Order: sequence, then structure tokens, then C-alpha cells
Amino acid sequence: MTLDQIDLLMLAGAGTVLVSVTAARVASRAGVPMLLAYLGVGLLLGEYGLGLRFDDAELAHALGTAALAVILVEGGLTTRFSDIRPVLAPAAALATSGVLISVGVTAVGARLLLDVPWQLALLLGAVVSSTDAAAVFSVLRTLPLPRRLAGLVEAESGLNDAPTVILVLAFSATGLTATSPLELLVELIYQLGVGGAVGVAVGAAGVWFLRRLTLPASGLYPIATFACGILAFAAAGLAEASGFLAAYLAALILGNARLAHRRATVSVAEGFGWIAQIGLFVMLGLLVDPRELPAAILPALAVGSVLLLLARPLSVLLTLLPFNVPLREQILLSWAGLRGAVPIVLATIPVVAGVGGSEQLFNIVFVLVVVFTLLQAPVLPWLAQRLGLSRAGVGPDLQVEAAPLDVIDADLLHLSVEPGSRMHGVYVRELRLPPPAAITLVVRDGTAFVPEPDTRLRRADQLLVVTTSHVRDRTERRLRAVARAGRLAHWRGETGEPDRPTEVQLPRTATSTDPPPAPPAPPSGQPPSVLISSG
Repeated sequence: MTLDQIDLLMLAGAGTVLVSVTAARVASRAGVPMLLAYLGVGLLLGEYGLGLRFDDAELAHALGTAALAVILVEGGLTTRFSDIRPVLAPAAALATSGVLISVGVTAVGARLLLDVPWQLALLLGAVVSSTDAAAVFSVLRTLPLPRRLAGLVEAESGLNDAPTVILVLAFSATGLTATSPLELLVELIYQLGVGGAVGVAVGAAGVWFLRRLTLPASGLYPIATFACGILAFAAAGLAEASGFLAAYLAALILGNARLAHRRATVSVAEGFGWIAQIGLFVMLGLLVDPRELPAAILPALAVGSVLLLLARPLSVLLTLLPFNVPLREQILLSWAGLRGAVPIVLATIPVVAGVGGSEQLFNIVFVLVVVFTLLQAPVLPWLAQRLGLSRAGVGPDLQVEAAPLDVIDADLLHLSVEPGSRMHGVYVRELRLPPPAAITLVVRDGTAFVPEPDTRLRRADQLLVVTTSHVRDRTERRLRAVARAGRLAHWRGETGEPDRPTEVQLPRTATSTDPPPAPPAPPSGQPPSVLISSG
């Protein structure tokens, strides 16, 4: 490849990214999910748009699998384990038995409605039964849902790719003749067991390694952390186990460990994730032939209706029976099973394997993803509100960055007073941080100053907090509690625990953006009184 060709390739790549970002902005303002904007860019660039031809299903499958690995690593690094720890059991059930139920019901529906062979019906059921991590992470993290519910959907989307891939590979390779249910079960157990073990081992080893690694530049820490997640994916793949599960679990362990420069790591991971999503969806838009899509509309609507109205709700209902999940949460879980790039990438597997009718299956899946993403995603905020699941009146959590101060065994925390945070209006003395933790600097409107005890915090303030290691947890909990519930956090029952948030009941006239009431004016020459018990 010549230098001119490299320049042309870089120009095309950068231009595609910029067009995709712009399209995502337009789509966001119009209320359309961003992944559809990326697919639209791919269609626009394709053979029947600007003339770029791409029809290599095998290459698309390989690149799509790599992109999904990057997306899952990003999802694991940005997921709080405290959010999903209470729901790991129901999430695992949804990702395994729930997938099997959904595959069976959807396959029967496809067989009856489309009159296709059983192999194609099972393939179609398996391909569309996996929720998409990228779609779920991008949509649900903008909704004020209870952490337990949001964590359940996110954990399911990160875990259900592995069983679905196994089913699609089995149905593509042998159909219904050579693989017995027992052999399929053994393969499923092996891939999930070994993949999970590899992910946990690589994640734990990565934490041990990164804590002892001193790098010359802070920007190298996020790269090393992300590389550990990719290492888990590749190692599990070489062991013929589930790389998707390994990547997600390794990243989950790394993202929840006390590693230096976490906020920078999250930012870099999100950047990698967005690049992977843009590249993946644009590539899939290039791969599809728009002339063949009209014939797939009615079959896609039929199969999608069975999936959305019967298969998904039934799998949620039956799988969650032992876990006492409220009915309203089950309704939202049924609707929140978003499809995205994962089903389209999985639909390339039977194409590569040469399964009869696989091209038709690919087109059906493509149309199904577009139509039902347009239907489901915009309705989620309204549905959550109607079901009473939106968390109103609770300020946003803090985004905390830790930088190691090895000499004094301390950490430097950086946090922001976000819009809607109930830390707005609180005096520094009212934070009641455990000693020796202290706010050392406040940056306000571009000006830095050392705060006094009677300094009142405002929205958009940037705070630097120094805390020793043994009180860091208590410090973060106290800051998080005040951000959620204000100076009366302890009195209102808010402890700042990330895995047990308290729904704070505010007065009817208050809103989540109102500042807390000002304390009574102190006597002349006296500091303001403290109106909070220690939290």
C-alpha cells in the first residue's frame, strides 16, 4: 500500500467518523436512536449510494466480532459492580434460560408465519434473541431508572451474547441432525465455564499487574487497562471458549478495582466504544443491499411482533418467577430488550456457513432491528414514567477521579457539582467529611481558591478532595449522599451506598433542580450553623 493510498484511506475514515458524529447529533435531536444514524451513513456510502462496494460477509463477521469485543470491554469498564451484584442471578437466568425460551417461541412463530425450514426458523430465533449491549448501554444510561433495574438489563445484555453465539454456530453448522441436545448443552457449559474462568483470571491478574506498574505517562494507564480486556477475549477465543463473556467479566473486574486514573480510563474506553460502534454500524449498512430490503419488511414485522409481544415477555415472566421481580419491572424489562448490531453480526454467521436462505435471513434481521429499535427506544422514557419507575427528585451521582499519592498513602479525588446535584447550596462545613479528608481547592468560573468552612458550594464547582486510603470509602459515601439528598442526607436515610440507593421523598413543591433551603442567618460575626447530623 502506497503513502497516497494510506492518505486516502485516512481521509475516508476521518470523513466517515465526522459524518457519523454529525448524523448522530441530528438523530438525537429528532429522537431517533444513534445506531440508526450510523446504519444510514453506511447505506449512503454503499454501492447504491456514493458507490462504495462491500459484500464480504466473512470479513464483516470477523470485523464485527472484534468491534463487539471492544464494545463489551467498554461496557464492563463503565458498569458499576455494585449496581449489578444484587441482580447477577436473575441476569444470568435471563441470559441463559431466558434466551432458550425466546429462541424456541420465536422459532415456532417464524416456522408458522413464514413457512421456512426448521433450521432457518431456529437460526432466526437465535439471532434475534440476544439483546444488544451497545444499544442498551447508550439508551438506558440516559434514563433515571432504579439502579437495580438498570443494572439487571445491562448485565443481561453483557452476558447473553455468549449463549446466543453458541446456538447460532450450532444451528449454522449442523442444523437439526448431527448435534444432540446433550452435546449442545455440554458445549454451552464448556464455553461459558471456560470463558468465565478466563475472564475472571485475566481481570484479577490485570488488577494485580496494574497496581504494581509505574508508567511514565498517565495516558498509558487507560490503554493498558483496555488491553487487558481485549487479552481476555483473545485468550478465551484461543481456548475455543466464549470470548465475549471473558471480555465483559475481565473489564467488569478492572473497572471496579481501585486503579489509578479511573476517570481517564472510562473516557478512553468510551472513545474506543464509540469508534467501534460507528465502524460496526457503518460497515453493516454497507453490507446490506437496499434493493432486497422491501421484500423483507413483512417477514420482519411478523417475526419482530412475535419476539416483542410474546417471546420476550414470556421469557422474562418464566425466568424471573423465582426472583420475585415486580410485574411493572417485568413489563419494562420486556420492552427494554433492545436489538442492535449483535443480531446483524450474528446473521452473517449462516451466510458465511452457506446455509440455504441465509441471505433472506440477513435482510429480515436488518429490517427487524431498524423498525423495532425505532419503535422501542423512544417509548422507553414514557413507559418508565407510566410504570412509576423513573427516579424523580434524586440528584445525580458523583463522577470521581482518583490519582495516587504514594508518598503519604493518600488519594486525590476530583468531583463536580453537577446540574441537579443537591450539593448545590451546601456549606463546606456541612459536608462533615471524615478526618483527615478535606476539600483543598475549589475551581469556580475558571478561578481556583482554597475554601473556608463557610464557603457555599455552587453548581459547576470543581472540587479537589485529599483523603487517606483508610477513610476514602467513607468520604466517597458521604459526598455521594450529600449529592443525592443535600445537607439532610442522613436524616432522610441516604447513606451514599452505590448498591442501595434511597428514594428521597422531597416536598411536593420542590424539584430535583431546586437548591436546598438556606440555613438560618447566623448571628453577626458567627459562622453559619450546621443543619445536618453526621452521615
